[in-house]
Amino acid sequence: MTNQAHVADVFLQESIRAFQSMKKLGDKSFAQTNEVFFYQTIDEGSNSLEVIIKHMHGNMLSRWTDFLTTDGEKEWRDRDAEFEGDRLSREPLLALWEDGWQVLFTTLGSLTSENVLSQVLIRGESHTVLQAIQRQVSHYGYHVGQIVLLCKHWSSQDWQTLSIARGQSKLFKPTM
Repeated sequence: MTNQAHVADVFLQESIRAFQSMKKLGDKSFAQTNEVFFYQTIDEGSNSLEVIIKHMHGNMLSRWTDFLTTDGEKEWRDRDAEFEGDRLSREPLLALWEDGWQVLFTTLGSLTSENVLSQVLIRGESHTVLQAIQRQVSHYGYHVGQIVLLCKHWSSQDWQTLSIARGQSKLFKPTM
């Protein structure tokens, strides 16, 4: 294996790890949040958890279906509808969440080091596979951050931290 192929393999593995970490944060956040809060917004210009889930699902299906061979913005995608609240219950919303991630992980798992510098299209613009993956890491990280913030806000006093709790950092410092 060449050094370039090794680096490409490491990149793909790290991308999968980053997406798994994002999904886990969302999963843990949803588990702490009552369904009634999935439809609420913090103001008129904000998105609800339902809308964010629908948007991420639509984006994931569009971007990762036939990733190497078709434009990442599929003709069948109705992006505007993703931002309309339908009041889907928790179970179908979390099924959309799982479905989107499954498509992403299946596609990423099928990529090889030879694919990393290949060209793909997103909205007619050419990207390397590396660039397209990084674009989605950024996009999904942004939305998962919104999910965590909203779930933490709605769960308020009942929120269980997803990382090191305030005042507990010293417990996690390595000893010299």
